[in-house]
Amino acid sequence: MSLKVYDGQGRWRNKTVAFRMSPEEDAQLEKAVVLSGLTKQDYIIKRLQNKDVVVVGNPRIYKALRNEMAAILSELQRLEKCGDVNDEFLALLQLVTETVTGMKEEIQ
Repeated sequence: MSLKVYDGQGRWRNKTVAFRMSPEEDAQLEKAVVLSGLTKQDYIIKRLQNKDVVVVGNPRIYKALRNEMAAILSELQRLEKCGDVNDEFLALLQLVTETVTGMKEEIQ
């Protein structure tokens, strides 16, 4: 039998919860998880419980932010030419902005 894995409070997580998402929603969730530095499970649990997701800066987070900022820059350059903005892009832009702002405040 495999070793039981407990969470931070000593609880054994043995319940499975599943739900369906569109590919766009999944991509948005994946980006939020990567930028948080948490596991997908921990990120979803914190968000469902309305707890703050605290991002602690590390090289992996900085690399993810750099990559997302590059993607945002290319999208903004594309939008400058055609002018249509979708909700997923605005949500990603807001998430990256909040993450960077929070990290900057933590350093100061």
